[in-house]
Amino acid sequence: MVVGRQPSVFVRPVSMEEGRRLQRLSRTAKDPVRLRRAIVVLMSAQGQAVRDITSLMQVGEDYVRDAIHAFNEREFDALAPKWSGGRPKTIGERVREHIRLIARTSPADWTIAAFSTWSLAKLAAHLVEWHVVPAISRETLRRILREGGVSWQTTTTWKASTDPDFIAKMHRVLALYDTPPTDGRVICVDEFGPLNLQPRKGRTWRQASRPRRLRATYNRYGGVMHMLAAST
Repeated sequence: MVVGRQPSVFVRPVSMEEGRRLQRLSRTAKDPVRLRRAIVVLMSAQGQAVRDITSLMQVGEDYVRDAIHAFNEREFDALAPKWSGGRPKTIGERVREHIRLIARTSPADWTIAAFSTWSLAKLAAHLVEWHVVPAISRETLRRILREGGVSWQTTTTWKASTDPDFIAKMHRVLALYDTPPTDGRVICVDEFGPLNLQPRKGRTWRQASRPRRLRATYNRYGGVMHMLAAST
């Protein structure tokens, strides 16, 4: 009994335009899946058997046959990869928004005095302790915050004068800058107070482009003007 050779699978006859398109894809396709499928179909169109293609491409015979059959049925649409959506989210959108809200709070709001800002590890442990989530990794937490526009930002400070005549004095000073007197000089004095009056900026999780702002305090005394007043 003579057993004949098993018939091989070949791609359907391709036109000249389809052949040029396959050649172009086999040279320029950036997606590795599309590139590999285009080469398999092109080699089959050139008369290469499935066994020869698997040997040259280092892929399985089932992969080659599936690529050829798919091209015969759907033509060039079969070369495009079909990525799945991935594993569904295990943390719902309401919980994610709640996590972002907690990240924007201060540890002091939760009567925590051991640290003043949330790190990813401390925030993750806090979420588990308060039963917000059963478990969460730092990378998942980082991704949730980034998707919600919450970033690690420097706290900014701002000052506002308590002088009721501040606006009038400001306009007077600015007018001297714009129109200095012709018969005199304008002398500018810049006051630099003690170092403990300089703001100490911290860092915290905040909404993007909306840093936390702390108003400067006027409860401490010092500086050049205070010493001049004391000397007079």
